[in-house]
Amino acid sequence: MKPPPLQEYDLDFDYGTFDSAGFTADTLSSWQSLAAVIDHTLVKPVATRKQVETLCAEAARYRFACVLVNPMWTSIAVSALAGTGIPIGAVIGSPLGGSLVSTLRQEITALIRLGVREFDMVLPIGQLKSGNHTAVQRTIRAVVGVAHHHGALLKVTLETALLTMEEKLRASEIAIQAGADFIKTSTGSAAGGAIPSDVALMRGVAGARCGIKASGGIRTLAQLRTLLEAGANRIGCSASVAILRELGAE
Repeated sequence: MKPPPLQEYDLDFDYGTFDSAGFTADTLSSWQSLAAVIDHTLVKPVATRKQVETLCAEAARYRFACVLVNPMWTSIAVSALAGTGIPIGAVIGSPLGGSLVSTLRQEITALIRLGVREFDMVLPIGQLKSGNHTAVQRTIRAVVGVAHHHGALLKVTLETALLTMEEKLRASEIAIQAGADFIKTSTGSAAGGAIPSDVALMRGVAGARCGIKASGGIRTLAQLRTLLEAGANRIGCSASVAILRELGAE
């Protein structure tokens, strides 16, 4: 199905407001509240089964928002977290954003059958830079359709370090109009991760229409705080436990 025409982002239109200050205060009021907005992440290519099992044990203990792993480890994660209520997340089309639409649909369908309920996909960066915005929208909408049909969430990674200011604005609007539940800064693979100015720009486009996930290079509570204050309401990182301990977790 051909996607509807892409509308221009209107700087003067009220897309609703997100109370970043209030959200930050509530989130940092306890380590438990902070854990509830963190995707506990392990997507390094050298990750081992033992490391994935440790990740899942930590997620069960600290009650993170979800565990995010590479597709090959999802069965292990689903088994390890069975009965805990912690959702399993997986990356797709990552980190290059160069997959065929048919491949993305097949991948997300297979992972949903395994029990995955949250997905982080990379938008087709090359298509965006080529100016083929319809192709970018069509790709995201195809994946959104499968995810939402099965009650799953889709987070669309922009890989902001590779984009110009105009491309960041355009990519954010395309992903939101295509139905993304979150727009996300980075995979952590490019030379640059989450920075407050990118998060603030994305929140400015989104308003209250979708969530903003900051990820890539987040290692301290101070870094995390600045990203929440800029407008993030989901954080992806692998230093999750160390950050919680800065806030008093044991």
